[in-house]
Amino acid sequence: MHAIIIEVPSVLATTLGGNRKLEAHIPTGASIGSLLDDLGEAYPLFARRVRDERGQVRRFVNIFIDHDNIRALQGLDTVLLPGSTVMIMQSVAGG
Repeated sequence: MHAIIIEVPSVLATTLGGNRKLEAHIPTGASIGSLLDDLGEAYPLFARRVRDERGQVRRFVNIFIDHDNIRALQGLDTVLLPGSTVMIMQSVAGG
């Protein structure tokens, strides 16, 4: 097990019990997909905001691991390294 940091903007913090920053302990070799699965079990509203009904990251959500967008890596299969910081951003649109 190793620790990673998860950061979200205030718009998503409400879905994580008001937390903008969380520390998670994950098994070695865990992927971003498995982290999202675990967060989704603990915070169902968060899961619905971040992933669609097929389990894919919604198009208006960007997830970065140490400043790299997972879409430019291996997507949900991207492995999280010890000490990584995961930033989950949701686009906000207005009119």
